[in-house]
Amino acid sequence: MRASTARLTNTPVRLADLQFPQAGQLIHRTRLAFIHLDNLLTFAKRDRDGRVDGFISAYLPDECLLLFFRKGEAVNAASLHTAGRQVITITEALRRMHAEVERGELCYCIAPMEQLAWMYQGCAAPAEPRFVDPHQPAAMFPVLHEEKLTGVLELISNGRISYLRLDHGKYKSGYFCDKPDNVAVPQYVEGLFQPGGDGNLPAMSAAVFPAVAELPAQAPTALVSTYRELYWRIVDAVELELPGDAKRRAQKVSEAMLKTHKALGLMSVPRGGDMPDAVVQPDELSHALTDWALQLLEGVEIVMPGTAPKVLKDATREHRYVLQAAGFYGRLPWPVSW
Repeated sequence: MRASTARLTNTPVRLADLQFPQAGQLIHRTRLAFIHLDNLLTFAKRDRDGRVDGFISAYLPDECLLLFFRKGEAVNAASLHTAGRQVITITEALRRMHAEVERGELCYCIAPMEQLAWMYQGCAAPAEPRFVDPHQPAAMFPVLHEEKLTGVLELISNGRISYLRLDHGKYKSGYFCDKPDNVAVPQYVEGLFQPGGDGNLPAMSAAVFPAVAELPAQAPTALVSTYRELYWRIVDAVELELPGDAKRRAQKVSEAMLKTHKALGLMSVPRGGDMPDAVVQPDELSHALTDWALQLLEGVEIVMPGTAPKVLKDATREHRYVLQAAGFYGRLPWPVSW
């Protein structure tokens, strides 16, 4: 299969050449046509050997997809492509893999959680490109030292990606692609700038972004659907108390809060409608529903005092354990007794 020539945004680095640091491989780079994606995603449920922290890198014609795993469970996804980098939903990542099963490739690697968090952050946060001159490889690091840069430096050489954490311009730790254990970090980094066997200088790229310690988990589709159902059950319960007025009130509150809570854009989609593709975290869903319900029910209480506890009890009974675990009821002023 002919490798894609698509390149990472504003760099000479080919997406098909990207290689990330790893502590082991569960699946070496293989054509997607030979991989059963559904079995791969449920591997950790069947075998404890699959309960690892790691990532899948999928190489499609115009992008490199990353699927991040915590203890074998897919928790987030991202895309590096010709127009930039972005976080995407796990569902969308799998859809794109299925769509390019004949032309795509995949590998599944084990990696420490800190590295996964940096890989994710490199796509989630605006990465600041830094000039790197392969003719003068030593020039970049004194500049970073003078700037007292604190964050992660992502350094790519012919597709091999290394991550170096800097604290006030000084190297503290890092993860390196294919670095032998007996090679010191300065020696390895110096080698990244050396010409290859053909005498050509390597295709280089560098960027910096803030360091983070945790890899966030996006809300699964089933949880988003649950909160969407709760949203409309609350609307239905208000409709029983204020016939003909509930949907108007709910929509008005939602529109006023969309800038603060983007999760409301998912929950407020009418039943039967297709939800837009958006990444949200579980606590974002909980806080969005709480703040929306608070404002909606405060308005209802003005018209019909004592209605809010009844609405909450009737609308959320079936999912009360999910909401209790998320702290939903504790953030509202109306006690609900079961």
